[in-house]
Amino acid sequence: MDQSAADPPSHANLGKQLAALCGKQWLRYLFLAVVGILVRLPALQGQAVWDDDYLVYDNPFIKSPLLALEAFRHYLFLDSYSPHYRPVQNLSFMADYYLWNTDPSGFHLTNILLHVASGLLLYRLLILLFSKGAGIWNNTDPRSNSTASLSAFLIAALWIVHPVHSAAVDYISGRADSLAFLFAASAWLLVLRARVKASLTPANPGSEQVTRLPLQRKQPWWLTFALYLCAAFFALLSLCSREIACIWILLFLIHTLVFAKNVDRKAKIAAVICCALVLAAYGGLHQLPGERAEKGGSENWGVPIRATLMLRALGDYGRLMVFPANLHMERTVFDPNNYRTRDSWRDSANSEYLAVLGLFVFAAFAYGCVKKGAGRRTRIMGAIWFFAGYLPISNILLLNATVAEHWLYLPSVGFLIFLAGCAFDLPQHFQRMLAGVAIAAIIALGVRSANRSTDWGDPETFYKRTLAAGGSSARVEVNLGLIYGRHGDYAKAEKLFRHVLELTPNYPIARSNLADILSRQGKTTEAEALLTNAIKIAPLEAKEYPRTWVGIYNLAGFWHNANDDAAAIALLEHARVNYPEVWELVSRQSELVRRTRGPLAALDLVQAFVRKNWWHHAARLAEGRLYAENGDAVHAIQALHYAAMLDVHDVEALNLLASTCVRQHQLNQAFAAQKRAVAREPDKPSQYLILSDILEKMGRNSEAQAARAKVSQLQALAMESHRG
Repeated sequence: MDQSAADPPSHANLGKQLAALCGKQWLRYLFLAVVGILVRLPALQGQAVWDDDYLVYDNPFIKSPLLALEAFRHYLFLDSYSPHYRPVQNLSFMADYYLWNTDPSGFHLTNILLHVASGLLLYRLLILLFSKGAGIWNNTDPRSNSTASLSAFLIAALWIVHPVHSAAVDYISGRADSLAFLFAASAWLLVLRARVKASLTPANPGSEQVTRLPLQRKQPWWLTFALYLCAAFFALLSLCSREIACIWILLFLIHTLVFAKNVDRKAKIAAVICCALVLAAYGGLHQLPGERAEKGGSENWGVPIRATLMLRALGDYGRLMVFPANLHMERTVFDPNNYRTRDSWRDSANSEYLAVLGLFVFAAFAYGCVKKGAGRRTRIMGAIWFFAGYLPISNILLLNATVAEHWLYLPSVGFLIFLAGCAFDLPQHFQRMLAGVAIAAIIALGVRSANRSTDWGDPETFYKRTLAAGGSSARVEVNLGLIYGRHGDYAKAEKLFRHVLELTPNYPIARSNLADILSRQGKTTEAEALLTNAIKIAPLEAKEYPRTWVGIYNLAGFWHNANDDAAAIALLEHARVNYPEVWELVSRQSELVRRTRGPLAALDLVQAFVRKNWWHHAARLAEGRLYAENGDAVHAIQALHYAAMLDVHDVEALNLLASTCVRQHQLNQAFAAQKRAVAREPDKPSQYLILSDILEKMGRNSEAQAARAKVSQLQALAMESHRG
């Protein structure tokens, strides 16, 4: 009897201890990090998909740290109408390439870590924004600090695991969102830290209550200045990661000028001036690449269509935040056939459920903002956050899509803050119930995110699932057709390319690839006709589509295979007038010229390109090879040295450099070059064979024997691995 009477207090103490443990900040940060990594683990097995092929494999600006500054002089995509200026994204790829070469797992790991780090910073930022004096939630309840901390934790957890962010996390090329988020949140936190006038210490380590210590000295001026300077630098990095960082600056200013109560007038003016200077610096950097030609043939939608699309997009985004089903790339809320005539407008009325849902979402936000209560200011800030991020992607401006899931990366925070503001008005027992619902949602959304990550496993799986989910587009079908072509399934590839051309007759990439597939099947007459026609209309199509030179490139190859190199060279020479900066055309022409006229004539073409594009590794490598073939060892060695520096993992330049030095009896230089090649490819037997030959010529027979032993060891390991 005494034992049973003692049990309840012990259970009560255990519950208190558990609650205190859950309130520990370090444990919450650890939970967010672990959960964020676990739900995205399937992405580590993913291959390069879609734009990853260029940004990870072919991107010339990530191959060497020497090109770090050069990245600021170019747009993200070289041969495109895309106006994306994101040099920091290229710098992040540069770091990945240096560490992982082209292993996509390393790039995926960086994406996951960036997303998780953004979630941790979001948690810290929300704790500060929900605190007293920040002006977002003014609650005199003594328990409000713990409620605010728990709300910030749940918002951060829901945001981290939400599957709508898949395209920003599981897709290597989508990391611009998390980079911008990471640097912008860091900048905001640094400003809040710089505003601290005296040290604050927790009254209770497990709570967010703080007590001013008047005996502590004020923060040194130099530390305050350094924090503000770092904040400005991080804000600039955020802008150079993705354009959405402008919205971060807007949100920061709105909070500082309207909501924050602990910021004096002088500090507010300084904040506005500093933000203007950061934006001016970004504007100056953005001028470095020069103007980019705008895409022609764009839709000129009227006000009624834009208003309808804005409501549809709002409805789709609201639905995805609450019920993230049927996730896929190439989303759209627009069917142009519904707006050709007045009758078609009436016919489309039955499909306007998304517009109705958008009206409902807008009404819910409006009602939440006008309804009085403890959480009203929180709801207002959440609504401002959401709509500030939504408006640029709402179709009020012409973008490359009408909706996209990853565009919710920033607005989704505002959506969750608004929901938290709604919960703040509820009684305590309802708030506890909602906390349980939020935990269940975290689990469900985490499972959905892990499943969504598998969609990015390999290109074929990605394109097939995208089409099955309704993401039908010419680009998806063309990319899937290319995969079928590489697998030798020419019938399926031909069917896809013809289907694309039925829907989009002027799509040059589909036409060129169809010609290639037809040529492989022996249908050379039709293939040549397609390519010949593509050349005639290429100047017109270039106003609407990038890479219209592909047809010219393929036709030149077609004529070369038909032993008509003269016609191919003439075609490429004429094409370079319209496409002077396309290395693929220069490379093909120089190779044909080398075959017919010798290396010296080809060298003139390559050098003309190199003079304008000193950073281009492939061009430098071709230059060195042509010099070597022409017998100019001095210039060949110089060019190959340069090529080896422009790609930290390239061995071809080093192998050519070593062989050239051997022919010139410069054995020490040959040895040094080949040692670098071995360091870059330590698992390749061929590198040790070349090294052993050089060592033998140098008379270092014991070292040559050791190199050959390494060859035997690697070959044995390869055979064992193959058997396994």
